[in-house]
Amino acid sequence: MIIFMYNFLKENNKIKVIILAAGYATRLYPLTKDKPKPLLEVDGKPMVDHIIRKIEEIGEVDEIFIVTNDKFYGHFEKWLNEFKSEKNIKIINDGTTSNDNRLGAMGDVNFVIEKENIKDGIMVVAGDNLFEFSLKEFVDSHKKHNQSAVVLFDVQSRELARHYGVVGVGDENRMIDFEEKPNEPKSTLASTYVYVFPSLVIPMLQNFVKKYGNSEKDRNFIEFLYKEEPVYCYVTEKKWFDIGNFDQLEKAREEFKG
Repeated sequence: MIIFMYNFLKENNKIKVIILAAGYATRLYPLTKDKPKPLLEVDGKPMVDHIIRKIEEIGEVDEIFIVTNDKFYGHFEKWLNEFKSEKNIKIINDGTTSNDNRLGAMGDVNFVIEKENIKDGIMVVAGDNLFEFSLKEFVDSHKKHNQSAVVLFDVQSRELARHYGVVGVGDENRMIDFEEKPNEPKSTLASTYVYVFPSLVIPMLQNFVKKYGNSEKDRNFIEFLYKEEPVYCYVTEKKWFDIGNFDQLEKAREEFKG
């Protein structure tokens, strides 16, 4: 998934990107038994390649961190040796070895923040996402708000919406509701799991992780945040795929044929 949250930094406008790639993707076994999901190929390239090319369009981004687990750390190091980018990319090993001791999404974000002593705003992107919308265009369109923002995709099915974070949108496209995987979705607008957090939100994220890290509530940081800070919404009609199973992977491979 990709939610994208953004608040322009008045200090220096720099953004650090954290790509989440520490999962074990058991639903895609045997493809992912010995290969991390973000390195599965779509249109002849690993999924993470497609993500980084989108990120490269954003001038404010000066560093990209890919956080993975101990099992797949070497796979990403090998990939990086062969991948060329105009951005500085670093692979981070969170030290976990299985689903039993994983840190969770926000736990991994916090791990990178602390390890790299990040003070700038951060963008968080799930490493199993493929999308056509432009991150640069989204960022540019929300400069006027100087507040957090989120990209949403209409899955057009309440049955499908049950698998995602579902968002309610009010006046001026401001978020007024968020439910993670609700049994009875109030809308079909799904968050897409690309976030950008301004520097002022980082202490809030860290406190949240201390309280809920590595639990079911770990994924609910946005639900907490929109009640504390304005979060604006941007609905895209461009293609978006959350590669969580074989069907989504095959659909993405079909749609992204060159």
